[in-house]
Amino acid sequence: MTTLQSQPNHADDAHSAHDEAHGSAEHAKYPFLQHHFDTPHHQFDSAKLGMWLFLATEVLFFGGLFVAYAVLRNRFPEVFSYSSHYLDTIMGGINTCVLILSSLTMALAVRFAQTNRKKGLIICLILTFMGAIGFMVIKYFEYSHKIHDNLVWGTTFYVPPHDAVGELEAKELSVTPTTSITLTPVNPAVFAVPVLSQTPPVDASAIKQASRAPVGLATPSQMAKAEGLPTGEHDPSFAHPATHLVDKKMPANAHVFFAIYYAMTGLHGVHVLAGMVVIAWLLKRAIAGHFSSDYFTPVDVGGLYWHIVDLIWIFLFPLFYLIH
Repeated sequence: MTTLQSQPNHADDAHSAHDEAHGSAEHAKYPFLQHHFDTPHHQFDSAKLGMWLFLATEVLFFGGLFVAYAVLRNRFPEVFSYSSHYLDTIMGGINTCVLILSSLTMALAVRFAQTNRKKGLIICLILTFMGAIGFMVIKYFEYSHKIHDNLVWGTTFYVPPHDAVGELEAKELSVTPTTSITLTPVNPAVFAVPVLSQTPPVDASAIKQASRAPVGLATPSQMAKAEGLPTGEHDPSFAHPATHLVDKKMPANAHVFFAIYYAMTGLHGVHVLAGMVVIAWLLKRAIAGHFSSDYFTPVDVGGLYWHIVDLIWIFLFPLFYLIH
């Protein structure tokens, strides 16, 4: 009985040795090449595919929020028509221009990295980072102004202002019946908390009035002046953080608009902050001279992320600031 023994395949061994030698040569030639990639091209394609998959999840994430926006706008058209006048279109437009310019500088940074232009790469990354800072600063002023004026989400939207000792300033603010608000005292020594009751449907005339509401009445001082209330223009210590409550045009459930506004723009702001971290990391490596025409993968995929952040804002701006 003859025992068959497998003969060694010298051809396969030769190919394996050749591939191993070729891989070692590639890694020796390109220090940035990770051990689990054969060539720089292989590493670049894998990184870009991974970034595109991540961006697909981001599109799905924000897509759900855009669906929520569409549902709420269809259900409360009078709310969105009225509340959008409280947003500062000029600030939103400036932020849009800032982000578009930052996308341009980011694209130039990728190009400079591909062509071994280190100085141009550093300058463009700095400009992109400054654009992100400018966007967040403007957004901070927008948020702080709205929060000060009680333009927030939830029942806090309907909380009237209080004086220095915590007493309700009911003598200066009259809540309209359309908001259907009742004041339930929790602690008379402190303040009263409004509780939303069932709101009646808004008639067609209220919708038409809301759609024709002038932008000027959105500011607290002008609205207070229109209602014959003190505006505080000559008294810096005076403030009306809930002047919108005196507006007879305010429809019920106006807080819904600001709920979806803060949700979508706030999450977008979180992504801008994440982009600033990425850009700062790229800038640090660019100064150290880590990028060249052979290796610019981090700059390329970082630019893709920044472009999707800018693209999302381009959709948010008209939906909230322009469509009344």
